[in-house]
Amino acid sequence: MTTDPLTDAIILDPSEAAPEAARAFLSDRFWEWGVEDDFDGRLIVSELVTNSFLHGAGAIVVRVFRDECSGLPVIEVWDESEEKPVLCPANYVSTSGRGMRMVDALAADWGVRPLAGGGKAVWAILAT
Repeated sequence: MTTDPLTDAIILDPSEAAPEAARAFLSDRFWEWGVEDDFDGRLIVSELVTNSFLHGAGAIVVRVFRDECSGLPVIEVWDESEEKPVLCPANYVSTSGRGMRMVDALAADWGVRPLAGGGKAVWAILAT
């Protein structure tokens, strides 16, 4: 894991340890801002990083910053894959595929944008 204080980002190796490191990074950022309730943020960053680890490619970049206009927290997870996350239909018997539905329910807004050098950034704006 590498931390870059200038961009409020960490670079994670794609591994099973990545979601935990991302949750800790988000909690530290929220603590610095005086935000006490980081539960939704930890769930969202964990899901986005897990998706990147399971379905993406290359290193995982996690950014946590405040939106310049609204001041709301923003989570971005970058990887080298062009594959976009899928919002699956509700399925109560499947053991996977619910994560982006959870992100959709918890985030004020979310989406995907392409990165200039290839890959994608999945972002979520929190209501907190």
